[in-house]
Amino acid sequence: MFPPLNGQTHQEKQSLISILKTLESQYNISFSYADVTIKNKTAAFPNTNLTLSEILELLASETQLEFEVLDSRFVVIKEQILTEKSAFKTQRLDEVIVSKYLTNGINKLNDGAITINTEAFGILPGLIEPDVLQTIQALPGIMSTDETVSNINVRGGTHDQNLILWDGIKMYQSGHFFGLISAFNPYTTEKINVYKNGTSAKYGDGISSVIDMKLPDNIDNEFKAGVGFNLINADGFAKIPLSKKTELQLSSRRSLTDLITTPTYNQYFKRIFQDSDLTKTQNSNSISQNEKFYFYDVALKFLYDITEKDKIRFHFLNVNNYLNYDEQSAVNNKNEALNSNLRQENLATSITFTRDWNEKLSTTSQIYVSNYDLDATNFNITNNQRLIQENEVYDGTAKIDLNYSPNYHFKFNSGYQFTEVGISNLEDINRPYFRSYIKEVLRTHATYAETQFLSNNAKTKVNFGTRLNYFPKFDRVLIEPRLSFSRRFSDNFRLEILAELKSQSTSQIIDLQNDFLGIEKRRWVLSNNYTEIIEKQNQTIYPVPILKSKQLSTGIHYDKNHLLISLEAYLKKVDGITTRSQGFQNQYQFVHAIGNYDIKGLDLLINKQFGNTVSSWVSYSYCTNNYTFDSLNNGKAFPNNTDIRHAISFAGAYTNHNFKFALGINWHSGKPTTEPDVNDSPNDDFITYASPNSSNLKDYLRTDCSTTYSFNISDTVKATVGASIWNLLNRSNIINSYYTLDDDNTVNRVENLSLGITPNVSFRMRF
Repeated sequence: MFPPLNGQTHQEKQSLISILKTLESQYNISFSYADVTIKNKTAAFPNTNLTLSEILELLASETQLEFEVLDSRFVVIKEQILTEKSAFKTQRLDEVIVSKYLTNGINKLNDGAITINTEAFGILPGLIEPDVLQTIQALPGIMSTDETVSNINVRGGTHDQNLILWDGIKMYQSGHFFGLISAFNPYTTEKINVYKNGTSAKYGDGISSVIDMKLPDNIDNEFKAGVGFNLINADGFAKIPLSKKTELQLSSRRSLTDLITTPTYNQYFKRIFQDSDLTKTQNSNSISQNEKFYFYDVALKFLYDITEKDKIRFHFLNVNNYLNYDEQSAVNNKNEALNSNLRQENLATSITFTRDWNEKLSTTSQIYVSNYDLDATNFNITNNQRLIQENEVYDGTAKIDLNYSPNYHFKFNSGYQFTEVGISNLEDINRPYFRSYIKEVLRTHATYAETQFLSNNAKTKVNFGTRLNYFPKFDRVLIEPRLSFSRRFSDNFRLEILAELKSQSTSQIIDLQNDFLGIEKRRWVLSNNYTEIIEKQNQTIYPVPILKSKQLSTGIHYDKNHLLISLEAYLKKVDGITTRSQGFQNQYQFVHAIGNYDIKGLDLLINKQFGNTVSSWVSYSYCTNNYTFDSLNNGKAFPNNTDIRHAISFAGAYTNHNFKFALGINWHSGKPTTEPDVNDSPNDDFITYASPNSSNLKDYLRTDCSTTYSFNISDTVKATVGASIWNLLNRSNIINSYYTLDDDNTVNRVENLSLGITPNVSFRMRF
């Protein structure tokens, strides 16, 4: 049943998006629009006795928008522009939505991207807030083998192979609580575009995916603010108009973890600090205590519309995690205590200038600096040893982007990007004295050009472009073509072909599993173009190649009567990986080798909407993901550390006015692992392993649920309460295992467990 479309003059106005959803259900049509086009638009429900054409005319009159019927099923909504008609039609090239994914606010675009609108976001199992990096893990082909947002695996890739952009700025840190919470405030992030393949030529890096977060960029002279808290953190944001031409956007979030202890914090603490120096005492007399942990983030965006054609934007972001604790022990009958600590921070700032030269041509220029710093000081009180470790990244980038739209059919995009990245790594030990400091700097020049074509009936969309990267230090040029092709046929079917070549010059490695207190083990390094290990100024430098990827995918999507069936098959190959970037904990843990991995896979999604209240979906991903290192395993392929062969999720979401509820189940086959050889001699002072990754952990299973309820406190204040339970059945999932050898040459198995049953509640107010 759909709400009646009563007489327009007697009805209270409602949001345009809710009216459109009702019309889509009643008339079996689909509206395509840019989010910004219908934002804040309201109207009254038209009369049911009117024809669809008459209803669209009334809505056009009331909202000052244009509704263009492409065929019997698709309607495009555009802003009315009284000047040259071709100017507003070009907007459809980037913004036409061709299908919906999962819950409200998640949609698939006709260029292969999946976009998430946080303001229109519905609900997902286990989430009471639209956590950016948790949300994308609900998409087929995207998961985290260890349940963190700092280790997101997109189609079998590692986390450092994801390009994460915050309003155009590259981010090197993505998580709070060392990976359990997204580092980006969802209430100031307006939209997220996720690309798994076929990315635009303007994007460099990110050989596995691009996660492009956008903040609100239009001055609407409307004050908005909100505050809220859950059992982990409290936050607030404000959108403050300073004048007709200026606006300030502020947000801040801070953990409550050093102020109060909650069941959620206890579970997070147990999960993230297991198998770390904080929880592993170095001898029977050592006690770690007085731990203090907190995190915070602060974001600022200043908007200034200099003229109708000229706009300038300033950005600032600071993301910080901090941990310290005391280790106490009795040494020579004296109680001694020393303090160990860890700090992780990403500081970013930028200035962006946009110029609309005319209705067809616009340019955007941006300069940014992104600085990442990971510092740890670790004391071994028994040996009176102090270890200092530091990993620092400096990224300074300048880029200019040009968009030219001569007519309805074509759009041209080109630009230039200069990037200078400097990465340093420090290790300093007092006993015995040892100090190692390595800094590498790499400059990159990149140019790109891309053409987009849209057919008359909007059934065919083609993006083709090429990016050219030049590395002066290596005197090397890499050419990277990109393709996105979409063709709708029979009204309800769409064929999609995506392809790309990509490269990246930064990656993360693990030297030792107990680096940085064993909590954040990975450190950023730069590609150096070396082919063998060299000694330079008494430092050992390992070869780190430029990563290069090839990917091809094809998909068929069926969308009719609120039933979406999406099937994508893909091939992917990544060259230039090193064993140190893969985190081996078997016979290859201390071996350095260069190789590649190959993936063949498919992603299936079936999503059924029942009216405006129920959305249900099941997704299935299958892939084979294999390493090949010429110098390892006799050159034979063996399973990748992220080779999750099968993954299935089933979920449903119910929405009834202000009440929302979601329940979901996630299952996947066990992660590959390496067992000791059954013939291993107990007298050996080393572990003899079986073939690498020839075994698997037990299957993973997790059930989550969440619910929210919204209500009005007053005419101007709205509130939302929420509750969620992660791992509702409290299943003990092993997410990693490895083996160690004690002083008696006994082999011991170490298991890392997933989050247990983890409740959370939240309360938010919006003004």
